[in-house]
Amino acid sequence: MTRSPRWFLLAVVAAVLSLTVGVVASSGKSGRGADPAGATSDGAGGHGGGHKGTVFTIPGAAVFPEGIALDKRGSGKTFFVSSKSDGTIFKGTTKSSAMTPFAAGGADGRTSATGMTVDHDRLFVSGADTGKMFVLSTTDGHTLKVLDTAPGATPTFINDVTVGGGFAYFTDSVRPIVWRASTSGGTVGDVQPWLDLTGTPFVYQAGFNANGIVNYEHGRILVIVQTNTGKLFRVDTATKAVTEIDLGGKSVAQGDGLVAHGSHLYVVQNSGQITEVKLRHGQRTGRVGNVRTSSLFAFPTTAVRDGSRLLVVNSQFDKLGPGLSPVLPFTVVSVKKP
Repeated sequence: MTRSPRWFLLAVVAAVLSLTVGVVASSGKSGRGADPAGATSDGAGGHGGGHKGTVFTIPGAAVFPEGIALDKRGSGKTFFVSSKSDGTIFKGTTKSSAMTPFAAGGADGRTSATGMTVDHDRLFVSGADTGKMFVLSTTDGHTLKVLDTAPGATPTFINDVTVGGGFAYFTDSVRPIVWRASTSGGTVGDVQPWLDLTGTPFVYQAGFNANGIVNYEHGRILVIVQTNTGKLFRVDTATKAVTEIDLGGKSVAQGDGLVAHGSHLYVVQNSGQITEVKLRHGQRTGRVGNVRTSSLFAFPTTAVRDGSRLLVVNSQFDKLGPGLSPVLPFTVVSVKKP
């Protein structure tokens, strides 16, 4: 059976990251090994409960989930999880352990899906190597709008999204561009190549670059993690000034998803841990703090905050590719914040 170029790309990326994870695990930094200094760990909890960790299951044998978004409206907290392999969006609630399909993969060109966020009754979805972004209804999953960066033959990977200050901002892990679309007035505008990172301190290298993104001060400041360097960057949306956040010589290696909560930033790392960064001086500096590991983690990609806990996506990308088999079922786990 002939593999698609997309499958080959994902397999190569997973293999490279798997090797890196193996090195990290051997040094005692994996959630399944000895805890690093200052780290805390969560043990395994039961499905749908457990004070140490709650497990939510995703149906399907080849889901390889990537993104997550939480809708806190209503009596029950609803969350959505994306499938990187075929673009399916799954729906769950913090009151039940089982998730169900919500929006079928492949609809309107959504053949892969990564980072997501909920804004009112809209679900913004990053389209990975399709070069597209999708806006879905949180009510029934139908497509409200498709945004297309028209990559043509140009490699691209639309990875994550944040909404703030009347705009949706998307990262591209391959092209040095931050994309933006207006969300004002209840409508979503066309996507534009808002910020070219060429010539800024955010230097693109081989591998995955700009990944997780969050906003502060109602969209005035963006914070982006660069996966292949472990660096964090601050973007002023008024001036487009890009600066590296000073972490005091430290880094957040293999940083993927970001969760913002006040001055705290939680970095989900593919190596199997979540690191707390305390941002200071208007997000210009950061102090690396507590680390959360867990036996429940399986190549985590991102998370979303649910009160004092984090809902963490287990992608198992290290088990993606020919000859590899994921451990079923795929899961989202709830653990305490670092």
